[in-house]
Amino acid sequence: MNKQRLSNMNPWILAIRPRTLPAAIGPLLVGNFLALHLHQFSVTIAILSTLCAVLLQIAVNLANDYFDFKNGIDTEERLGPVRVTQSGMLSPNAVRNAMILFLLAAIVVGIELVVHGGWIIALLAVFAVLGALSYSGGPYPLASHGLGEIAAFVFFGLVAVVGSYFLQAGTTSSSAWLLGSAIGFFNAAIMLVNNTRDISTDTKANKRTLAVRIGESQAKNLYQALVYLPFALIIAGYLLGILPGLPVLLAGPALLMARRLSSAFINTTGPALNPLLGSTAKLTMLFSGLFSAGLIFTS
Repeated sequence: MNKQRLSNMNPWILAIRPRTLPAAIGPLLVGNFLALHLHQFSVTIAILSTLCAVLLQIAVNLANDYFDFKNGIDTEERLGPVRVTQSGMLSPNAVRNAMILFLLAAIVVGIELVVHGGWIIALLAVFAVLGALSYSGGPYPLASHGLGEIAAFVFFGLVAVVGSYFLQAGTTSSSAWLLGSAIGFFNAAIMLVNNTRDISTDTKANKRTLAVRIGESQAKNLYQALVYLPFALIIAGYLLGILPGLPVLLAGPALLMARRLSSAFINTTGPALNPLLGSTAKLTMLFSGLFSAGLIFTS
């Protein structure tokens, strides 16, 4: 991104990273629409749970920007999109304070969810806040120890889908766990694109991401698995009678996008991977939106 274009952009928009927000919105769509047929379904709870997820995602993005700068990971050699702290567009204190503000906002919104869902949701809330803080910060940053993709799978897959379904239904289901895994794989793929792009700079900074540990060649193979496995899961769910056929069928066009991204990822390296980061997030949203549309018609 050239300097002229940067000068015309609001640094807070850059810090929030809107292109990553489908990772939070997609799983909440699926979790809530999966419960749409229930008589106790609450639109208010659906809106609040989605808002809480988005606020947490923004807090994670700000924490990543802040802690990677403080830990010396983000430097002038960075290959990815601009980081507002490292570039000097915003002060470290401003980014830290914004991170705290979004975390507090997520907690405030989450209070109503805890009241509605009980102690299990309270535990998930604590788990989510700790996860947001420990992804890039704390004594054992998950992202620096090869656990970023696992964290994305757990928090923005299983916790998001199963948790939002539980808020509506008061219980879990095999379909929620299966779809949580499917979307978790997509969101892990987003993280893998980011980490594969940064292999050279992360290695210099001693940030041992999964991509650094397994190397670029194996990271490319893993990406193929992560974007194709969700489709294998939903087809298996249909064959086992866990998922209805229409949502599985409607999600089919997303497979075409997965195939295109898979081919592009194989033949791309370094900063040229930046567009694929946003495109993989769009894949998550496309899959989630199409599957949710199918759920509407089967409710």
